[in-house]
Amino acid sequence: MLFLDVRALLGAALFSSIVIHSAAAQTREQGPWWPHPIWGAGDQAGASNWITPDKIIESIKLVKTGKVYELGHIYEASMPLIEGRSYTMKLVRTSGPAVGTNNAIFNSELLVTEIGQVGTQFDSFGHPGMRLEMADGTTKDVYYNGFTGDEIYSETGLLQLGVENVKPIVTRGLLVDIAAYKGLDQLAEAYEVKLADVRGALKLQGQSEDDLKAGDALLFRFGWESRWKDESMDLLNAPGIGLEVARWIVERKISLVGGDVGPEVFPNPDPDLFAPVHQELVMKNGIFLLESMALDELARDRVYEFLFIFTPLRIKGATGSPGRPIAIS
Repeated sequence: MLFLDVRALLGAALFSSIVIHSAAAQTREQGPWWPHPIWGAGDQAGASNWITPDKIIESIKLVKTGKVYELGHIYEASMPLIEGRSYTMKLVRTSGPAVGTNNAIFNSELLVTEIGQVGTQFDSFGHPGMRLEMADGTTKDVYYNGFTGDEIYSETGLLQLGVENVKPIVTRGLLVDIAAYKGLDQLAEAYEVKLADVRGALKLQGQSEDDLKAGDALLFRFGWESRWKDESMDLLNAPGIGLEVARWIVERKISLVGGDVGPEVFPNPDPDLFAPVHQELVMKNGIFLLESMALDELARDRVYEFLFIFTPLRIKGATGSPGRPIAIS
């Protein structure tokens, strides 16, 4: 596979800005995106707060046929990986000595991987951040709701902003089939989806942006699911949304944004920016990303509205999570 080597860009603050930004007045208590204007200082649940009991009841009513759609890929060694990431599983106990008069035997395994950053992956708040110059002249790595690297870094996991703080995501899901709107099997590499594309796809599906509600999960199909086992696929040269669509998503109070690759366009059309959509959605506004999904079956059945379920594993201190996202129509 061909991959962009991003290890030099990751450093201590994942997806932090290449340039150190400065603003005269920002402190730990007050900055350009913190404290959160709705959920306040200290919040670590972000847009999962939109998913209230009423939202869940409303979403469950969408189920008419009971058909379940698997929206995640199987985790296996052959899946595409960004350079520097790994996935290794070994059976460490296979059919050992039988135990007891009933001859009981057991298998177990050892899994070594970047937990939330391989395969179908959920990006939470300890993942993207930004390096900033503070009012007192110090430089800080800053994340969602103003949490700093000083507060969260630990060799054994994040001390704050771990994925265990995210509430279960049981909500209304909407598929936006951009590839179908463009009349393509798959979008071209590094194609930036514009707001006009989103509105056009919704209209083609008999919907409009006015149909979006607070707490919805918005899933974009770019047509790249078929390339999942293609050895030439480069996850960092994929189509996706840019800042125009990201800011529109923020206005609509979406809880989660997904795509059949990473929802963000890579590389960014502005070569001076790296992963600005991660920063805009996750870091600044507490909206989660779910990458490398399987959306073709939904598209084939023209299921554009459904009950969406994804519950991140409660791994204390993790930056993200694997999982099994499903849609029920």
